[in-house]
Amino acid sequence: MITLALISILFHGCASSSTLETVKTVDLNQYKGVWFEISKIPNRFQSFCSSDTTAEYKIIKNGAIEVINKCQTENGEYEVANGLAKVIDQESQAKLKVSFVRILGIQIFWGDYWIIGLENNYQYAIVGDPERKYGWILSRQNKMPEYLLSDAYRILENKGYNKNDFVMTKHTQK
Repeated sequence: MITLALISILFHGCASSSTLETVKTVDLNQYKGVWFEISKIPNRFQSFCSSDTTAEYKIIKNGAIEVINKCQTENGEYEVANGLAKVIDQESQAKLKVSFVRILGIQIFWGDYWIIGLENNYQYAIVGDPERKYGWILSRQNKMPEYLLSDAYRILENKGYNKNDFVMTKHTQK
């Protein structure tokens, strides 16, 4: 019994510390546009969001991507965070760095944004980081059919994430 528990702990540790694989390729022209957050690992920088979280991606000059994150707070107001993303793996275009902090016209504090799952027709995407501290399921619609959500969670678990770390995002807008 104890041996089985130790093997389980070691296997889980190996899975979560293994290299995180991204999708093989991303067409950023298909990826751009509005995505609805369906589920996420809670984090401090979104702690004020209570519902209707979206992310919009716009390709701008020099291949950079404008990022506009938006959510509704508990008091019904909308918070908007403007950022910039840059592709760090030109071959796959699945590894990006994102910054939402700009000082004197310079973006600082870049974070990993890796696309680790992507539906063939770009109807949903799964985003994570190599440490597996952050994770999001995004969809083109504010609701995902249960079979697609199950597929997304299966991909996350295969990539070393624990689906129980994720919480569903509430959407009140149609």
